[in-house]
Amino acid sequence: MKNSLNLKVFGVAALAAASLVTDGCSSAPDLTETQAQALIQAKYDATAPVGANVLVNNQGMLDGITAKYWTRTTIYPNKYWADFTLTPDGKKVLSLVGGGDVIKWRPDSATDDKYSIVVVTAAANHLRAHDVTNIQDEVLPGASKAKGATFTESVNLDGVPAPLASIAHNVGNKLSNKRQADFVLDGGAWKLQSIE
Repeated sequence: MKNSLNLKVFGVAALAAASLVTDGCSSAPDLTETQAQALIQAKYDATAPVGANVLVNNQGMLDGITAKYWTRTTIYPNKYWADFTLTPDGKKVLSLVGGGDVIKWRPDSATDDKYSIVVVTAAANHLRAHDVTNIQDEVLPGASKAKGATFTESVNLDGVPAPLASIAHNVGNKLSNKRQADFVLDGGAWKLQSIE
């Protein structure tokens, strides 16, 4: 009876030890905020750099005239429609989304403060990732271990001249967004799966 009890105790201890070993093998390494940010930034850095879209409102149009990025070439009878032509300096630092070199300014009225156009900076940069937070376990199809995190994605204005960077900070421009990143465990290391 005593041997049977010892055998049962030994069996339970062996099962517990096996369970600990199995749990140790299936546990994933931690994914820190710094590691997650580095994985996201590596993805952005591997993508071709692009110019930033800059929304130009009425104040931006005035700022662009002051910076000599464009000049008014036509004013229409209603006195609030106009055509502006990019200057040589303007062509060096930006382009128009629709192509060409003429901005067709067509607000609904003389007091329309919502009208805007979009230009693209000639300086091309990679997006930036920062402020990674809320790293938590997730379930992703096909992944044995997965984690998700929120982060801030920001437009990079490096190389953009100060007057155009100032226009990019006018009302209506959104230079950063909250995004979600998903990570999967691949061969014992975390890998970026997707950005939403």
